[in-house]
Amino acid sequence: MKSSTFTAIAFSILIGLPATSLAGSEDMVVENAWARASIGTNRPGVAYMTLRNTGTDPVTLVGLETPLAMMPDIHETTTDSNGVSSMGPVGEIIISPGESVSLEPGGMHAMLMRLQTKMVEGETFPLTLNFADGGTLTVDVPILGIAARGPEG
Repeated sequence: MKSSTFTAIAFSILIGLPATSLAGSEDMVVENAWARASIGTNRPGVAYMTLRNTGTDPVTLVGLETPLAMMPDIHETTTDSNGVSSMGPVGEIIISPGESVSLEPGGMHAMLMRLQTKMVEGETFPLTLNFADGGTLTVDVPILGIAARGPEG
């Protein structure tokens, strides 16, 4: 049993919820997580990954946490008919059973605002995904070069 599943079940027992109410987030898989190095801490960092739901129920991502940034959030870049790009928060993301959602350059991404330390190439940082069912999933995100376009291979 994954530690996040065990923690969620133990928590449900403590507060009196049935363990079946926590179904879903334990079926999430994070693939190809990566981030770009930052010049400093005065500009936001960014992280990318693919979120895959291997289960039979929809799973809702409701937030992010990391000691690297005080305000991590999911944002999306959009471009209007005049070619002007803008970015803003997405809110909750629902991942359907058997489906994947990509956080990638030019689309949805993990925006890491108010960095606490510089993001250094070759290092990693923990990023915790929080789900509506109370479950969490923490992934160690490798930091690639400042101009990286994704993990190689």
